[in-house]
Amino acid sequence: MENATKIMFVLQGLHETVLSKHSYFAVTLLVYLFTILANVTLIVTIILEKTLHEPMLIFVCNLCLNGLFGASTFYPKILVDLLSHLGVTSYEACLAQIFVIYSYVFCEFTTLTVMAYDRYVAICKPLNYHSIITPQKVAKLLLFTWLFSICESVIVVGLVARLPLCGFNIDKIYCTAWAVVKLSCVDTTINNIYGSILMCFHISQSLLILISYVNIVKASVRSQEDRSKFMQTCLPHLIALTNFLIALVFDIMYARYGPSGGLQALRNFMSLEYLVVPPLLNPLIYGLRLNQIRRRIFRICSQKIHAQK
Repeated sequence: MENATKIMFVLQGLHETVLSKHSYFAVTLLVYLFTILANVTLIVTIILEKTLHEPMLIFVCNLCLNGLFGASTFYPKILVDLLSHLGVTSYEACLAQIFVIYSYVFCEFTTLTVMAYDRYVAICKPLNYHSIITPQKVAKLLLFTWLFSICESVIVVGLVARLPLCGFNIDKIYCTAWAVVKLSCVDTTINNIYGSILMCFHISQSLLILISYVNIVKASVRSQEDRSKFMQTCLPHLIALTNFLIALVFDIMYARYGPSGGLQALRNFMSLEYLVVPPLLNPLIYGLRLNQIRRRIFRICSQKIHAQK
């Protein structure tokens, strides 16, 4: 695209916020710092404690890493925008933000799908769990979640970058592919087709998760041990999955079919929920629900306190 480096997008969502930007900045900074603390604490605990090197907890660690990836590349830009009062972003920065956000979303959903598969094998095929979920398979699944998500995002950015633009006002507080595609001067059928392909693929992921949990619930009623496994590991997963999916689908549907003149504060909240809440919620629900993680965190904290004394 010609003269791409001279293009600046105006983030209208920032200019139309109801509350003071300084209030937004203070709240956003606190949430960002707490998100980093919660995720780093869980990751370090899992890494340091060899007894926690189980497939499910390794996937939890990956979920937290992805949360840090999304948060650490999203929050700083928002904080700078809130302080600068400009509410603009360059063409390259917009494409970079699209890549990061979509990579985060795809990796989050794929990791949650892998975790559902892991819980299905653990509860429905417990005798074969360690022969099916081997360290090699765990490594391959982790590699797949990142590489596939990055490849999906690269194609999204490539299809957006090819479009000439006739406008530069984005009705959100960050860049998304759909927000930029709407500004295009040419036919966007290819973008729409790829978007439909992505939607079909991720709907199939949702069906896999649904099938896994139907079988998990059937197996869980058979014994007290299986019910305990479900409550300890599956319930946090379901909470994380439900929150992420509802927020994401709601934002997509509102962005495409919602009224353009709606309350901006509400639109900002809906567009931020799936980016802000999962990285904050995941380490809390897993850290509080899983006994082995909770005990290790308390042990590490008590050791640090005693060492200081």
